[in-house]
Amino acid sequence: MLEGKMADINLKEVTLIISVVAACYWNSLFCGFVFDDVSAILDNKDLHPSTPLKTLFQNDFWGTPMSEERSHKSYRPLTVLTFRLNYLLSELKPMSYHLLNTVFHAVVSVIFLKVCKLFLDKRSSVIAALLFAVHPIHTEAVTGVVGRAELLSSVFFLAAFLSYTKSKGPDNSIAWTPIALTVLLVAVATLCKEQGITVVGICCVYEVFVAQGYTLPLLCTVAGQFLRGKGSIPVSMLQTLIKLIVLMVSTLLLVVIRVQVIQSQLPVFTRFDNPAAVSPTPTRQLTFNYLLPVNAWLLLNPSELCCDWTMGTIPLIESFLDIRNLATFAFFCFLGALGIFSLRYPGDSSKTVLMALCLMALPFIPASNLFFPVGFVVAERVLYVPSMGFCILVAHGWQKISNKSVLKKLSWICLSMVILTHALKTLHRNWDWESEYTLFMSALKVNKNNAKLWNNVGHALENEKNFERALKYFLQATHVQPDDIGAHMNVGRTYKNLNRTREAEESYMLAKSLMPQIIPGKKYAARIAPNHLNVYINLANLIRANESRLEEADQLYRQAISMRPDFKQAYISRGELLLKMNKPLKAKEAYLKALELDRNNADLWYNLAIVYIELKEPNEALKNFNQALELNPKHKLALFNSAILMQESGEVKLRPEARKRLLNYINEEPQDANGYFNLGMLAMDDKKDSEAEIWMKKAIKLQPDFRSALFNLALLYSQTAKELKALPILEELLRYYPDHTKGLILKGDILMNQKKDIPGAKKCFEKILEMDPSNVQGKHNLCVVYFEEKDLLKAERCLVETLALAPHEEYIQRHLSIVRDKISSSGIVEQPVSPVDMTSGTEEKDEILSEKVKEIKSEPSPAQLIKTSDHKNSKSNKQSTKSADKEAPHKTTKDIKEIEKKRVAALKRLEEIERILNGE
Repeated sequence: MLEGKMADINLKEVTLIISVVAACYWNSLFCGFVFDDVSAILDNKDLHPSTPLKTLFQNDFWGTPMSEERSHKSYRPLTVLTFRLNYLLSELKPMSYHLLNTVFHAVVSVIFLKVCKLFLDKRSSVIAALLFAVHPIHTEAVTGVVGRAELLSSVFFLAAFLSYTKSKGPDNSIAWTPIALTVLLVAVATLCKEQGITVVGICCVYEVFVAQGYTLPLLCTVAGQFLRGKGSIPVSMLQTLIKLIVLMVSTLLLVVIRVQVIQSQLPVFTRFDNPAAVSPTPTRQLTFNYLLPVNAWLLLNPSELCCDWTMGTIPLIESFLDIRNLATFAFFCFLGALGIFSLRYPGDSSKTVLMALCLMALPFIPASNLFFPVGFVVAERVLYVPSMGFCILVAHGWQKISNKSVLKKLSWICLSMVILTHALKTLHRNWDWESEYTLFMSALKVNKNNAKLWNNVGHALENEKNFERALKYFLQATHVQPDDIGAHMNVGRTYKNLNRTREAEESYMLAKSLMPQIIPGKKYAARIAPNHLNVYINLANLIRANESRLEEADQLYRQAISMRPDFKQAYISRGELLLKMNKPLKAKEAYLKALELDRNNADLWYNLAIVYIELKEPNEALKNFNQALELNPKHKLALFNSAILMQESGEVKLRPEARKRLLNYINEEPQDANGYFNLGMLAMDDKKDSEAEIWMKKAIKLQPDFRSALFNLALLYSQTAKELKALPILEELLRYYPDHTKGLILKGDILMNQKKDIPGAKKCFEKILEMDPSNVQGKHNLCVVYFEEKDLLKAERCLVETLALAPHEEYIQRHLSIVRDKISSSGIVEQPVSPVDMTSGTEEKDEILSEKVKEIKSEPSPAQLIKTSDHKNSKSNKQSTKSADKEAPHKTTKDIKEIEKKRVAALKRLEEIERILNGE
């Protein structure tokens, strides 16, 4: 009997299986993250250590809360947990993810060998395991990282089955420990992927037809006698019923829990994902039944594999006269014949065939569309477990043929050819998964009727900034599927990237016109893919670049929100627009509404902080920055702008934390000169001149034309008696920005005081007046130059003109009096007053010092809202970009007080100078 067979495996067999897996999948280690990997890995925040572990059990496989309508309801927290472990080891380096997938496939292959030995002889078991290890249909499950759900689920699926095979004790008694372990392993398998629960059905079939050895005729006879009252149910059969009831009750409990997890809601799919699901009778039934032989053919002949079988890949069968119905009929006839043979006749062969059929059929049921629609037509990775039954069936058939001496040699040759060609096909197929471009181009070779494939090739080219080529593929997608909303959105986005806004708007408008019309009394959101509503966001984002159409853009955002009140992105985009429209209070309302939908979104807290800055509530802004950093300690923009806010507050106690955040920022963005510059500004505030010099130099090294860094470094040198070192810095500043007024004033001051270069200083001040004849500082300093040149009359005229520009400046009046006294004096020649003295030079330096506050405005800083780009469709991954709205820092109260103190000191010094000039 089969149940009496030993299922032990030896080291040689294990080594052989592992070696074959390694030989077939070594090149998968060099593949990247493609297709669904982008959403499940790159865009999934559940992988990050900063995300609480409990969130994994609240979100679906893609990181979307199960409560949200856009969730796919695929609940696989244990699989996501393994992704998180990968992230801890290597973050987003794909090699470790692919390596772990290959390891899991090897583990499954070894456990499958152990299962095979329950039903096949030693040689046939190894052949079945080898065929499973090399089968090309598995490349999507093994080389595609998201296929780990299949791999992990299969590990516990097979372990649960092996545990159940030990539930039969001596004298046909019940061994409860293996049954309890089976239930536990079924639960774990289901938490890896939903199909894990189907192992319960396989255990039931095994118990009845293999462990107890019943056949269908025997069961019918016993049942008939019992119903007629001519006999009782045997004890062994009662024990079997008890075991089956325990299994079924535990399964029902798992199903109830699973339904509660998805909140009794099925995911929303569109006719583009699965056209047959929304087709009328009999088209739906004929097409779904035809998909069964299609899947069987892929197992039998995996020569043409495709990563995406949605949309128009398999045309609908709309008539009974369609010739493809013959394939469906032949498939069911063959399946029926095998089923009758396995259920009717006793013997090891029939039991092996029965278990093979169960392994093929039962795990495939969740993906079959027979009970509920799924989001695909055919998916190769869901054939991972069904292929086990196929491999057992092939190995068993080969065993029968090879036992005949006439066909023995031929059977070995054919088998060797099959395993070798399958292994080579798998090795070659892995390279298709190297990048998104190679993957989707390989798919187009198999199927050119799937608009999604054309879209995804376009996405791959778009990611490489090859917009012209991408546009061709997106346009082809609209030709293949003219009513594909996502394809028209992609065309619109690409036109926008090419700065062809008119064509972009036309494409978005066309996509919008294809949206289903609202049916009174029917929930709109349930009738359309949530990502298609992004057409309103994309169109609004496009037209809001035109200042005259801001209200129109706002209307589009509100329209999207009215269709789906939980449309978080619509609130975020509307908040950005309202800020642009100078409506910060309404923007605040929009962001608060978005936070009600997602309080764990660091970008939302950051954007709300920017709103509070607009509202001139820095304390609230800082609280929201801190909240963003609590959720994401590496949030670069929150790190930078909260540090600037702390710096501008003028509170000394906040400076250490500001410095810490800026250091974290440059650790995340080592090539951004703004971080180093602001560290330099903090050091200047703390009077750490040497440290400030180092930071400023680093900023200038990264960005040689950094206006603020150049000026403030020169200013630092001038404040620390290193004026001669400031000159080359000022020369560099003026080379990039020849109209930099403060730079010219500082340079002229140094030339007058330190270099005694009167002509050079004169050129600086004249340059200022060429640009701005009303500049009081430049005009006054030029008067000083005339005085230094001993041209008192010219100095007098100059001061009169300066006084006319600033009639209330007392120091100009006093200087004019001094010059006039000199003119009227009887030939007394005194040492000319230096520029610093005559011009109340400290006053000028005070103005230059205030430049520390002003100059921050000169450079684009990361102070910005988190914005989203046009949304991509017809592809599982979502991408977003960031663009800036500068938040200009303002003078703090402390800055103003410092300037006033310096002005008082300057006036006192001016009195001293005047007393000297008057000979007191």
